[in-house]
Amino acid sequence: MVVQVVLVHGIRTSATMWRSQVAYLEERGNPVTAVDLPGHGSRMTEEFTIDGAFATIDEAVTDASARGPVLLVGHSMGGLLCIEYAGAQSRPPVAGFIAASCTAIPRGVGLAAYRFLARSFDSLPDRGMWLTNRLLDRILPDETRDDFGAGGYALDAQDIALGSLSVLDLLAALERIDVPLWFVNGQYDQLRVNERLFTRIAPHAELIVFPRTTHHVTVMRPRVFNAVLNLAITTLGQTC
Repeated sequence: MVVQVVLVHGIRTSATMWRSQVAYLEERGNPVTAVDLPGHGSRMTEEFTIDGAFATIDEAVTDASARGPVLLVGHSMGGLLCIEYAGAQSRPPVAGFIAASCTAIPRGVGLAAYRFLARSFDSLPDRGMWLTNRLLDRILPDETRDDFGAGGYALDAQDIALGSLSVLDLLAALERIDVPLWFVNGQYDQLRVNERLFTRIAPHAELIVFPRTTHHVTVMRPRVFNAVLNLAITTLGQTC
């Protein structure tokens, strides 16, 4: 059976951040769905809720699983949500899971500091977009630079979304994930803070670290990330 792929974006971004991966998967012959979470992209006018986010992921996975085994791929906030989703016994199982740039527990001082920085950016002129764009211009290649923000930036949803993440019980969810699992991080990703803990909780997982790469692994090194997709799909093709 052909492996189906579901892609879940990170905070503030949208499904457009996956355009390079969507093009690669379509050329490879793997059906792919890149979702927009509530409050993001084409759903910018909606309120972000954790239940709405899980419902979005569940709808995409349920639809895809009717056609074949599902590889679930999440980046950053999307990855954290997908860890919780993949570890829930009551939801449709996935055949494999790539958790990108999300080996951090969103609680306590770390989460508070992240929210403080996000609010500080938001208080700048133009809500800090001039600085965001300048940084992205420096780190993203031409082939993905426009894709990353093509769906707009969910500035109004980010603080609510960040606050919602504290309810996730990621370590318990990781213990329940028994399908092939890949953690993918950039060498300089700030969310590697609990990387060792995550790999200890899920010892069957494979850790892949992209050198000279920050948090934005999917758009900063699109061809390398596509190679990880190929690895995962090939692995599932041999086991499903």
